Amino acid sequence: MRGIVTIDGPSASGKSSVAKRVAEALGVPYLSSGLLYRAVAYLASRAGVEPGDEKGVLRLLKGLSLRLLPKAEGNRVVVEGPSGLEDLTPHLHTPEVDRVVSLVARHPGVRSWVNERLKEVPPPFVAEGRDMGTAVFPEAPHKFYLTARPEVRAKRRTAERPQDYQEVLRDLLRRDELDRGQSAPAPEAIVVDTSEMALEEVVARVLSHIRD
Repeated sequence: MRGIVTIDGPSASGKSSVAKRVAEALGVPYLSSGLLYRAVAYLASRAGVEPGDEKGVLRLLKGLSLRLLPKAEGNRVVVEGPSGLEDLTPHLHTPEVDRVVSLVARHPGVRSWVNERLKEVPPPFVAEGRDMGTAVFPEAPHKFYLTARPEVRAKRRTAERPQDYQEVLRDLLRRDELDRGQSAPAPEAIVVDTSEMALEEVVARVLSHIRD
């Protein structure tokens, strides 16, 4: 596989898991755009910068050397600090980051910064996010959009977070509303509803389309 595969969709639709499995099957890296947004949100919160303050967030980014490492075992995000590289990855999948990441991701300047980091990676690769097939890699020959009912996505996320189902569902619906403007399938994307599908089935469906 020599080109780019994009896998977009809302929160907890299975993008990261599917992208990782598909990339492994194709023997290429996968890129998690969401991890970069999460890193920006985490660093802004840690520095006391309001996530809704675009100028403040961009000032923070200018003073940081933040990188996405598309490793085979999973993406990592590191930042250069006074004592060397700091791996931020363990801090990025928390309820606190979940609640503010959409506020950060809505800033055009932040989106431009993230897109530039992603475009620095030479293909081939599998890229997952919200708008990989529309805004970032419109030239990709293989585009997919994964979706699932909110209730199904909330159950999946509950298994990953120290929250109860109703709280997770509320957060998901809120994030869906915040992300509505940027999360939509490309016209030529293959839409896959994963509500009633196991992970292996979704991966097989994606790989089948790519190989065909």
